[in-house]
Amino acid sequence: MTIKNIVFDFGGVLVDWNPRHLYKNHFQDTNEMESFLKNICTEEWNIEQDRGRSLEEATIELQKKFPEHSASIALFYGEWETMLKDEIPGTVALLYKLKEKYPLYGLTNWSSETIDIAYRRFSFFKEFEGIVVSGTEKLIKPDKRIYQLLLDRYSIKAEESIFIDDNINNVKAAQELGFYAIHFQNPAQLEADLSKIITI
Repeated sequence: MTIKNIVFDFGGVLVDWNPRHLYKNHFQDTNEMESFLKNICTEEWNIEQDRGRSLEEATIELQKKFPEHSASIALFYGEWETMLKDEIPGTVALLYKLKEKYPLYGLTNWSSETIDIAYRRFSFFKEFEGIVVSGTEKLIKPDKRIYQLLLDRYSIKAEESIFIDDNINNVKAAQELGFYAIHFQNPAQLEADLSKIITI
Protein backbone atom coordinates (compact mmCIF):
# COMPACT_ATOMS: atom_id res chain seq x y z
CA MET A 1 0.00 0.00 0.00
CA THR A 2 1.31 3.44 -0.97
CA ILE A 3 1.73 6.06 1.73
CA LYS A 4 -0.35 9.14 0.97
CA ASN A 5 -0.62 10.99 4.31
CA ILE A 6 1.44 11.92 7.37
CA VAL A 7 -0.33 12.41 10.72
CA PHE A 8 1.49 14.25 13.53
CA ASP A 9 0.89 14.47 17.23
CA PHE A 10 1.91 17.94 18.50
CA GLY A 11 3.11 18.09 22.12
CA GLY A 12 6.47 16.39 22.57
CA VAL A 13 6.82 15.85 18.82
CA LEU A 14 6.59 19.28 17.18
CA VAL A 15 6.48 21.56 20.23
CA ASP A 16 8.24 21.43 23.59
CA TRP A 17 5.39 21.69 26.09
CA ASN A 18 6.27 21.03 29.71
CA PRO A 19 4.84 22.51 32.93
CA ARG A 20 8.37 22.55 34.35
CA HIS A 21 9.19 25.46 32.04
CA LEU A 22 6.79 27.48 34.19
CA TYR A 23 7.10 25.96 37.65
CA LYS A 24 10.92 25.91 37.80
CA ASN A 25 10.65 29.68 38.25
CA HIS A 26 7.94 29.33 40.89
CA PHE A 27 9.41 26.65 43.14
CA GLN A 28 12.87 27.16 44.61
CA ASP A 29 13.23 23.47 45.33
CA THR A 30 13.12 20.96 42.44
CA ASN A 31 11.80 18.17 44.64
CA GLU A 32 8.96 20.41 45.78
CA MET A 33 8.10 21.18 42.15
CA GLU A 34 8.13 17.51 41.19
CA SER A 35 5.93 16.64 44.15
CA PHE A 36 3.44 19.34 43.11
CA LEU A 37 3.28 18.03 39.53
CA LYS A 38 3.02 14.42 40.67
CA ASN A 39 0.39 14.93 43.36
CA ILE A 40 -1.49 18.19 42.65
CA CYS A 41 -1.47 19.34 39.00
CA THR A 42 -1.11 15.80 37.74
CA GLU A 43 -1.11 14.40 34.21
CA GLU A 44 -4.43 12.74 35.02
CA TRP A 45 -5.92 16.11 35.99
CA ASN A 46 -4.55 17.84 32.90
CA ILE A 47 -5.82 15.16 30.51
CA GLU A 48 -9.39 15.96 31.52
CA GLN A 49 -8.94 19.43 30.02
CA ASP A 50 -7.69 17.70 26.87
CA ARG A 51 -10.93 15.71 27.03
CA GLY A 52 -12.97 18.92 27.09
CA ARG A 53 -13.34 20.02 30.72
CA SER A 54 -13.13 23.82 31.00
CA LEU A 55 -9.96 25.35 32.41
CA GLU A 56 -11.98 27.37 34.91
CA GLU A 57 -13.82 24.32 36.21
CA ALA A 58 -10.60 22.32 36.47
CA THR A 59 -8.81 25.09 38.36
CA ILE A 60 -11.62 25.73 40.84
CA GLU A 61 -12.10 22.03 41.52
CA LEU A 62 -8.41 21.56 42.30
CA GLN A 63 -8.20 24.70 44.43
CA LYS A 64 -11.09 23.43 46.56
CA LYS A 65 -9.29 20.12 46.99
CA PHE A 66 -5.90 21.70 47.77
CA PRO A 67 -6.60 25.24 49.09
CA GLU A 68 -3.07 25.54 50.47
CA HIS A 69 -1.80 25.30 46.86
CA SER A 70 -4.39 27.67 45.41
CA ALA A 71 -1.89 30.22 44.04
CA SER A 72 0.31 27.57 42.45
CA ILE A 73 -2.69 25.87 40.85
CA ALA A 74 -3.90 29.20 39.43
CA LEU A 75 -0.57 29.58 37.62
CA PHE A 76 -1.12 26.44 35.55
CA TYR A 77 -3.57 28.12 33.20
CA GLY A 78 -2.96 31.70 34.27
CA GLU A 79 0.56 31.49 32.80
CA TRP A 80 0.06 28.43 30.61
CA GLU A 81 1.89 29.89 27.61
CA THR A 82 5.19 29.77 29.55
CA MET A 83 4.91 25.96 29.44
CA LEU A 84 4.87 26.11 25.64
CA LYS A 85 8.54 26.79 25.16
CA ASP A 86 9.74 26.29 21.58
CA GLU A 87 9.21 24.24 18.49
CA ILE A 88 11.31 21.08 18.24
CA PRO A 89 13.47 22.24 15.31
CA GLY A 90 14.57 18.87 13.96
CA THR A 91 11.00 17.61 13.70
CA VAL A 92 9.72 20.85 12.21
CA ALA A 93 12.45 20.70 9.55
CA LEU A 94 11.25 17.17 8.72
CA LEU A 95 7.67 18.42 8.57
CA TYR A 96 8.56 20.93 5.86
CA LYS A 97 10.40 18.25 3.86
CA LEU A 98 7.44 15.89 4.14
CA LYS A 99 5.02 18.65 3.13
CA GLU A 100 6.67 18.74 -0.31
CA LYS A 101 5.36 15.22 -1.02
CA TYR A 102 2.50 14.48 1.37
CA PRO A 103 -0.59 16.11 2.87
CA LEU A 104 -0.10 16.65 6.62
CA TYR A 105 -2.72 16.09 9.32
CA GLY A 106 -2.72 16.65 13.07
CA LEU A 107 -4.25 14.51 15.80
CA THR A 108 -3.58 15.98 19.21
CA ASN A 109 -4.67 15.65 22.81
CA TRP A 110 -4.99 19.36 23.62
CA SER A 111 -7.44 21.69 25.33
CA SER A 112 -9.71 23.56 22.94
CA GLU A 113 -9.09 26.68 25.06
CA THR A 114 -5.31 26.74 24.62
CA ILE A 115 -4.76 25.32 21.11
CA ASP A 116 -5.15 28.78 19.51
CA ILE A 117 -2.12 29.97 21.50
CA ALA A 118 -0.05 27.29 19.78
CA TYR A 119 -1.49 28.19 16.37
CA ARG A 120 -0.49 31.84 16.89
CA ARG A 121 2.98 31.00 18.16
CA PHE A 122 4.08 28.54 15.50
CA SER A 123 3.67 29.24 11.79
CA PHE A 124 4.18 25.61 10.75
CA PHE A 125 0.61 24.79 11.80
CA LYS A 126 -0.49 26.50 8.57
CA GLU A 127 1.01 23.56 6.68
CA PHE A 128 -1.66 21.11 7.87
CA GLU A 129 -4.54 20.04 5.65
CA GLY A 130 -6.62 19.23 8.70
CA ILE A 131 -6.32 18.98 12.49
CA VAL A 132 -8.40 17.10 15.06
CA VAL A 133 -8.17 18.47 18.62
CA SER A 134 -9.31 16.23 21.47
CA GLY A 135 -10.73 19.03 23.61
CA THR A 136 -13.01 20.12 20.77
CA GLU A 137 -14.19 16.59 20.05
CA LYS A 138 -14.51 15.47 23.71
CA LEU A 139 -12.46 12.39 22.82
CA ILE A 140 -8.80 11.66 23.59
CA LYS A 141 -6.17 9.30 22.27
CA PRO A 142 -5.81 6.35 22.61
CA ASP A 143 -9.61 6.09 22.20
CA LYS A 144 -9.90 4.69 18.67
CA ARG A 145 -12.96 6.81 17.98
CA ILE A 146 -10.84 9.95 17.65
CA TYR A 147 -8.56 8.29 15.08
CA GLN A 148 -11.63 7.17 13.14
CA LEU A 149 -13.01 10.70 13.31
CA LEU A 150 -9.82 11.98 11.65
CA LEU A 151 -10.06 9.34 8.93
CA ASP A 152 -13.72 10.00 8.24
CA ARG A 153 -13.55 13.80 8.37
CA TYR A 154 -10.71 14.07 5.87
CA SER A 155 -11.53 10.97 3.79
CA ILE A 156 -8.16 9.31 4.35
CA LYS A 157 -7.27 5.67 5.00
CA ALA A 158 -5.24 4.39 7.95
CA GLU A 159 -3.27 1.93 5.78
CA GLU A 160 -2.19 4.83 3.55
CA SER A 161 -1.05 6.98 6.48
CA ILE A 162 1.94 7.28 8.81
CA PHE A 163 1.08 8.30 12.38
CA ILE A 164 3.75 9.86 14.65
CA ASP A 165 3.31 10.21 18.44
CA ASP A 166 5.56 10.26 21.53
CA ASN A 167 3.04 8.23 23.59
CA ILE A 168 3.42 4.49 23.04
CA ASN A 169 -0.22 3.79 23.93
CA ASN A 170 -1.35 6.19 21.21
CA VAL A 171 1.03 4.50 18.77
CA LYS A 172 -0.34 1.04 19.59
CA ALA A 173 -3.92 2.19 19.07
CA ALA A 174 -2.99 3.62 15.68
CA GLN A 175 -1.27 0.37 14.69
CA GLU A 176 -4.37 -1.61 15.62
CA LEU A 177 -6.38 0.58 13.25
CA GLY A 178 -3.96 -0.08 10.39
CA PHE A 179 -1.70 2.99 10.46
CA TYR A 180 2.04 2.78 9.95
CA ALA A 181 2.77 4.16 13.42
CA ILE A 182 6.09 5.51 14.70
CA HIS A 183 6.91 6.03 18.38
CA PHE A 184 8.70 9.38 18.40
CA GLN A 185 11.76 9.71 20.64
CA ASN A 186 13.86 12.33 18.86
CA PRO A 187 14.08 13.90 15.38
CA ALA A 188 17.03 11.76 14.21
CA GLN A 189 15.26 8.55 15.21
CA LEU A 190 12.07 9.75 13.50
CA GLU A 191 13.89 10.49 10.25
CA ALA A 192 15.56 7.07 10.35
CA ASP A 193 12.24 5.30 10.96
CA LEU A 194 10.48 7.30 8.25
CA SER A 195 13.24 6.46 5.78
CA LYS A 196 12.43 2.76 6.20
CA ILE A 197 8.91 3.42 4.90
CA ILE A 198 9.15 6.35 2.48
CA THR A 199 11.68 8.44 0.59
CA ILE A 200 12.16 11.75 2.38
